Amino acid sequence: MNAADGVEIAPSQPWQAPHLEALQVRCFPTLGAQELMRAEHFLRHLEVFPEADLVAVAHVGRDGAPLAEPEVVGLGSGFFVDFDFDDPGHTFRELIDDGWYGRHDPSGAWYYGADVSVDPAWRGLGVGRRLYDARKDLVRRHGKRGIVAGGVIPGFAQHKHAMSAAAYVAKVVAGELADPTLTMQLRNGFEVEGVLQGYLEDSAADDWAALIVWRDPSFRSADEALRSP
Repeated sequence: MNAADGVEIAPSQPWQAPHLEALQVRCFPTLGAQELMRAEHFLRHLEVFPEADLVAVAHVGRDGAPLAEPEVVGLGSGFFVDFDFDDPGHTFRELIDDGWYGRHDPSGAWYYGADVSVDPAWRGLGVGRRLYDARKDLVRRHGKRGIVAGGVIPGFAQHKHAMSAAAYVAKVVAGELADPTLTMQLRNGFEVEGVLQGYLEDSAADDWAALIVWRDPSFRSADEALRSP
């Protein structure tokens, strides 16, 4: 069996909480400890919004051999909010309520993407794209407008002494530079709406992030649906 074919993506289960905490540490080594979610956060998410955490679980290894136990290798996490695009400035911890997702609003028009992470050992197999697709499917099923998020820009670390975060992001959007995270997000249909200063404690990117948005092209508001023939 191909390794990618042996990865299942589904809403989280309680047993996965400590594995998701460990995944955060492996995926985000430059983030401040307070920016990372812990097992108790993931357990709380199940109470707040059972579909908050979409987990990629591998049943075979990268070599295609069956694993003795399922392995948590990726996460796509978020919740519904009414995001204010007229005043988009915010911090990561502010929006995610310090990891507890207390701002989740079932009637919110947007999905706030708190986290997409893939175990470094499992990157390059399409797991990240499948997590993005799973979140888009969630948005469509619930009739939301799309996804909004603060996207980390790890590649900025190599360029921050030569240009501003805004200039770096603009070059990535133009295809003049490639960023390990933002370039993938652009390929997945996201657009950049600006940059966020002080978004989260990230020593590599000096706390900067890109404000990114994916608008569901199939979304129609209630008024639009009523006007349709």
